[in-house]
Amino acid sequence: MELATKYNPQEVESKWYQYWLDNRLFSSKPDGREPYTIVIPPPNVTGVLHMGHMLNNTIQDILVRRARMEGKNACWVPGTDHASIATEAKVVKRLAEQGIKKHDLTRDEFLRHAWDWTNEHGGIILKQLRRLGASCDWDRTAFTMDEKRSESVIKVFVDLYNKGLIYRGLRMVNWDPKALTALSNEEVLYKEEQSKLYHLKYYVAEISEEDAKKAESTEGNVVHKDEKGYYAVVATTRPETIMGDTAMCINPKDPKNQWLKGKKVIVPLVGRVIPVIEDRYVDIEFGTGCLKVTPAHDTNDYMLGKTHNLETIDIFNADGTISEQSPLYVGMDRFDCRKQIAKDLQEAGLMERVEDYTNKVGYSERNPDTAIEPRLSLQWFLRMQHFADIALPPVLNGEMHFYPTKYVNTYKNWLENIQDWCISRQLWWGHRIPAYYYGTEEAGEEHFVVAETPEKALELARKESGNNNLQLSDLRQDEDALDTWFSSWLWPISLFDGINNPDNEEIKYYYPTSDLVTGPDIIFFWVARMIMAGEEYMGKFPFKNVYFTGIVRDKLGRKMSKSLGNSPDPIELIDKYGADGVRMGMMLSAPAGNDILFDESLCEQGRNFNNKIWNAFRLVKGWETADIEQPEANKIAVEWFEAMLRVTNEELNDQFSKYRISEALMTVYRLFWDEFSSWYLEMVKPAYQQPIDKKTYEATLGFFDALLKMLHPFMPFITEELWQHIYDHKDGDSIMREMLNIGDASEADKALVADIEKVKMIVSGVRTVRNKKNIPNKEQMQLQAVGEDAFAAYAPVVVKMANLKGIETVAEKQADASQFMVGTHEYAVPLGDMIDVAAEIEKQEAQLKHLEGFLAGVMKKLSNEKFVAHAPEAVVALERKKQSDSEEKIASLKLSIAELKKKI
Repeated sequence: MELATKYNPQEVESKWYQYWLDNRLFSSKPDGREPYTIVIPPPNVTGVLHMGHMLNNTIQDILVRRARMEGKNACWVPGTDHASIATEAKVVKRLAEQGIKKHDLTRDEFLRHAWDWTNEHGGIILKQLRRLGASCDWDRTAFTMDEKRSESVIKVFVDLYNKGLIYRGLRMVNWDPKALTALSNEEVLYKEEQSKLYHLKYYVAEISEEDAKKAESTEGNVVHKDEKGYYAVVATTRPETIMGDTAMCINPKDPKNQWLKGKKVIVPLVGRVIPVIEDRYVDIEFGTGCLKVTPAHDTNDYMLGKTHNLETIDIFNADGTISEQSPLYVGMDRFDCRKQIAKDLQEAGLMERVEDYTNKVGYSERNPDTAIEPRLSLQWFLRMQHFADIALPPVLNGEMHFYPTKYVNTYKNWLENIQDWCISRQLWWGHRIPAYYYGTEEAGEEHFVVAETPEKALELARKESGNNNLQLSDLRQDEDALDTWFSSWLWPISLFDGINNPDNEEIKYYYPTSDLVTGPDIIFFWVARMIMAGEEYMGKFPFKNVYFTGIVRDKLGRKMSKSLGNSPDPIELIDKYGADGVRMGMMLSAPAGNDILFDESLCEQGRNFNNKIWNAFRLVKGWETADIEQPEANKIAVEWFEAMLRVTNEELNDQFSKYRISEALMTVYRLFWDEFSSWYLEMVKPAYQQPIDKKTYEATLGFFDALLKMLHPFMPFITEELWQHIYDHKDGDSIMREMLNIGDASEADKALVADIEKVKMIVSGVRTVRNKKNIPNKEQMQLQAVGEDAFAAYAPVVVKMANLKGIETVAEKQADASQFMVGTHEYAVPLGDMIDVAAEIEKQEAQLKHLEGFLAGVMKKLSNEKFVAHAPEAVVALERKKQSDSEEKIASLKLSIAELKKKI
């Protein structure tokens, strides 16, 4: 194969990805090798690739490809998530565009539309991941609602119900009025808002003259009174909920409100008379100490209502409009109602005052524009304390590892304050809850059974009811679907069919998986729950390491979003810079757990690096070889780079072990660009139109082979293309199945690498002299080692790289020599007639004048007795050092000028 003059990513990428697929190089089956398993965080089935996916999947692919090259049986399992809320919302929207309402359809009719949508749009994101180079075992592609996964979900629900861990109950839940479904606590995002605090007048219903006098005269009471009578002041951010008030609450220890004990007050506008109850829950210090109690619309109020047996009035419909249970504003949207009721309260003289107020409001994670409504609802719940108890130890005792470790505390805090998980959703798209209701002879009474199939449910219902005449037609399955996360939490198990067939060969081989790569925003939604499911059903956590990526932001630190227009299309980036360039751009800005400030220029840097690798390869492949003796400089260069590979590989292994993947990329990048291209190739490069010795050439190809293997996990396409060109390979061979066999670094290796660093400094020192004195590169110079030549063993390299006549050791440098230091070693380049003597004298005299002026300033300070006596000792010592250094440089310059003047 002829190598193209220029690197063309599009041509190379499509060619090699198809080659990998054709040769089933991503495929994995259980065998005798050590398994390395990653399960993909399943993206929404109808989603498209965004920058977060790009980052996450680039990291996964790096880890998988590296594991393959370590000889492990790497298995990366792809799949998609059915995303109940998001998908159903899209289907409902499309139906609406066709003039069809969801509830005009039967459930089965709606699901046919949902499956049509899924089949039409599903899988796009997985195809896009191929453009990135994702080396998934595509034959294993799964979907959370496919047959195996669905069977697993239903089986787990039934099992947990039978264990008493799933229950159905009337509880206060987070309600999404747009999606018309309950949400778990983790699906609520709190935003700080500038709101209003409304101070309302609740008039006392009846108060005797004696009680009134006592209230006003008793010290500590804060009594409110106007021409209409006595009243309490209640502050609220939600005046629209007063229609559901069934009590007012005070703290029994609150001295301000002792006069209200045992009284009744009137709900403003509504006219409802409600009792004043007492409970220590009320914060004496907050506001007036009077709390309106609306049991149907606030979690804490609901608890107060249960404690004090209060009536519950639900004034909201499911869509957030005012219900018929309210005496006012029926049918009005809750936020429109807030504006109207505030106006009406003001006009009725029932508003004490309004003030600005900052509070946090919960919004739906799936519908960010929709404020959550606390709502009393009959839902299904999973008891979580048991799961918290089994999921905390493996993380705290170090059996599992989080990277970065700061997320261990986040995880611990959530599990130690765990609440039951609301797992039911008022949706049709998803796994339908396997609960079946049946009536009994008592009118209106309804019982239910939980079973995997309608047939098993019928059998159970007949047994429990004692009615053998029950038929399938007498059973009614629960209308709700399960929370999407209830299927996702089984993902590492269900992908290998571990729920349905717990002892199958694959689950025993691939589980627990090796690494999970995910975002910290779903540590509760998904990571913690997968650990719970793993411990419950496999007796073992589902992954050994969790790598938390950061959030991808733009270079100004803003979160990427369509509305800001700052989120680039990943496919367009790949078209522009190539997949390897984009992968490198992502990783250059991606330290674990920290937010990524993405800058497109980093992708350009990645593309430039591709070109650097390509051109370096073409350079080497363009050399003619000859059966000649290996020059000493080449021998040293080869020995050095062999050592360099071993030392760098050790560093690389350490970085990967700590999941410092961005740093690992930089390590390989510097090795190739700085050490191999900038130094090694220059050390061994043959003279113009001259051949290179075969020994060095073969070593150089071997180094290129090793470098490509190091780079392959990060940049799979260009490395495959070039690796295939180094040597002849048979069809089906691939770099991804090659092992990187580099031995451990010895102390001698480290010493050699350190020595060559000094050699580079000598070469750079000579080059600096050339540049400063404008001496052409083609003109050979002599180098003097003053006192001793500590690096004489590497002289052939220095002579070649710096274009020297030779290196001599001298007791003192020549007066006309330009001197430089390498550590404590002094070197000098005699300039002779290579410079303009008059210009050099002028330059050195200017330096002398500057130094003499500087020394005069230092001496002025040191001749000041007060300064020397009172300044800190370190400051005085620093000034004395400035004096001695300046005097030494002045003496050296004077000597040099005197010698130069002799030449005129």
